[in-house]
Amino acid sequence: MSHILALDQGTSSSRAIVFGADGQVVALAQREFRQIFPEPGRVEHDAHEIWDSQLGVAREALAKAGLEAADIAAIGITNQRETTLLWDRRTGEPIAHAIVWQDRRGEPLCAQLRALEGVPERIQRSTGLRIDAYFSATKIRWLLDHVPGAHLAAARGELAFGTIDSWLLWKLTGGRVHATDVSNASRTMLLDIRRNAWDHELLALLHVPDSVLPQVHPSSHVFGATDPGWFGTPIPIAGIAGDQQAALFGQACLRPGMAKNTYGTGCFMLMHAGGHFKPSTHGLVTTSAAQTSSTPEFALEGSVFVAGAVVQWLRDGLGLIRDSREVEALAASVADSGGVIVVPAFTGLGAPYWRADARGAILGLTRGSTRAHIARAAVESIAYQSAALLQAMQADAKAMGAPALTELRVDGGASVNDALMQFQADLLGVPVVRPEVVETTALGAACLAGLAVGVWSDRDEIASMWRAERRFEPAMSRDEAATRMAAWAHAVRQVVAA
Repeated sequence: MSHILALDQGTSSSRAIVFGADGQVVALAQREFRQIFPEPGRVEHDAHEIWDSQLGVAREALAKAGLEAADIAAIGITNQRETTLLWDRRTGEPIAHAIVWQDRRGEPLCAQLRALEGVPERIQRSTGLRIDAYFSATKIRWLLDHVPGAHLAAARGELAFGTIDSWLLWKLTGGRVHATDVSNASRTMLLDIRRNAWDHELLALLHVPDSVLPQVHPSSHVFGATDPGWFGTPIPIAGIAGDQQAALFGQACLRPGMAKNTYGTGCFMLMHAGGHFKPSTHGLVTTSAAQTSSTPEFALEGSVFVAGAVVQWLRDGLGLIRDSREVEALAASVADSGGVIVVPAFTGLGAPYWRADARGAILGLTRGSTRAHIARAAVESIAYQSAALLQAMQADAKAMGAPALTELRVDGGASVNDALMQFQADLLGVPVVRPEVVETTALGAACLAGLAVGVWSDRDEIASMWRAERRFEPAMSRDEAATRMAAWAHAVRQVVAA
């Protein structure tokens, strides 16, 4: 048994990928599921639809690979993080729809917490996080407050909380295992990530009973085995990690100072920070990395709200292109952006700025500006935002004793844009490296599972499987890069001041 089945449960679809012992993709299946928007600012998922879609694609992927359950050494799970669910321990029935990570209904409680003296600092010292409705804690509290009888049922120990990994684990094991891994637990705003243990002071502050919480284990760990009814033969479930930490592991960023950036609708950049915990002082969060033992490991994380979404805006909002695939050729049709800068602050600015009040702008227009200049500036905005994020990350990493970045490993949809990756390398002054296997999130989950059951011997063997598909070397002078970053910073100041 040398194959691993990775379950990649995302925000809009469930995927299953079978990997071989060489880390290569053998088969893949994917199925979308419904997005529920009950009110502005609220996003929900039906947990049953998530489970049905995930089980369906798992069986489909095995069939495509021509494999049976007996051929699978282990299952690894990776998932959309922070999405929150409460269910009845006896019946396994959710008490409400899952509240998705994008949902903002917890913001009023977050505002109350921010106003309490010493509480923001206390939360950051323990969890590494900023107070935000993004994380699970205020979502749990909202469900307890708004679902009739939930508080009483929780106090009686009748309810179970989980991020989506815990829900899948519960379902896969026939309700026998209620657990999570450190990387997902670290996104709840309730875990003391220095000790990998739930913080009882924060639980009391948020009126969340510890009886609802799952057990916390390392990311590479045999959590349990699937119920025989699902695949015919029990399969060990041996790896779990939140999607971004799984991608960091899948990119073999296993040592302090190594970093990856995922270019999707937004960007998620993580840098391995080793075993020394220190809250960010540059607008980032400190979070738990995927862990292969009980020893804590940390990562610095920052998010860009609008990355690939800026290309969708060029298509759907401005009508400058008919198809997203046209943008690379259009942007390359001009030598540069002609002084045009696009700041795509459509929903505010994320890390390291954290300005929810910022709004987007196109700056530097002249009579000679064309749609090609605007398209190029829009694409370049992805690289500018990521470069600003990495500058903050390097400053934090230095304070934590991590070595300087030597390369940035990249994945995600926009990483296929060669011109963008070259410009990113130019701004950063370090190589940008794209891997052969771009399914890095699922690969990370597979590697964590394979380590736990002996498919791979250690992390060094995992790292040796990683292969570069293309390496983009910086070609711009550091003075020119500094001038461009200064122009970007000036544009951001104008947007923030508007």
